[in-house]
Amino acid sequence: MRVDHVSYAAESDGLQATAERLAAKLHVEPVEGGVHPRFGTRNVILPLAHERYVEVVEVLDHPSADKAPFGQAVRARSELGGGWLGWVVRVDDLADIEQRLGRAAVDGNRRMPDGREFKWRQLGVRGLQSDPQLPFFVQWDSGSPHPSDDAHTDVTIDSLEIGGDPERVKDWLGLPAETTSSVIQFHFVAPHGTPGLMSVTFNTAEGDVTV
Repeated sequence: MRVDHVSYAAESDGLQATAERLAAKLHVEPVEGGVHPRFGTRNVILPLAHERYVEVVEVLDHPSADKAPFGQAVRARSELGGGWLGWVVRVDDLADIEQRLGRAAVDGNRRMPDGREFKWRQLGVRGLQSDPQLPFFVQWDSGSPHPSDDAHTDVTIDSLEIGGDPERVKDWLGLPAETTSSVIQFHFVAPHGTPGLMSVTFNTAEGDVTV
């Protein structure tokens, strides 16, 4: 169980402009991600070191976006002006988590113009919707590439600031948040309203950058 990526909902000027603005801050090259047919969303990837990445995502005008929890969550965050949607934990096998949460994972995929297809299963977006401090879970298919494969950078995630309660997150994960990374620091602060991922600090060649 480890931090896989952080997800950022597009701001009012759209996916490309939002992704380019974040990429410039972090000094990384954005990579076109593609459409998630089941979720009614599309993304741009900012690949990072340590097999992690930033996902910048926007909702599409498509019926699946109204039905899929992920599409609903992205739409809701973008309608509030965009910003951090949440953090995502990678696991090798979702079976234990499915049993513990009493929910079934859903399949996700997106295909690149070069023929690569990314395939995964995810679980817990409804938890994120009801309590945005909670991460959701992803299991990458064994034959799937990973979005960080396109990384040509030493930029890493240094820390996550989360508005919420570390005990609540521990109950959700089954482990303390700190166990999901040996290098990322977790700072929990009073949410002052809606809990959730408040900011992410990155280590870059130009120094620390907080978004």
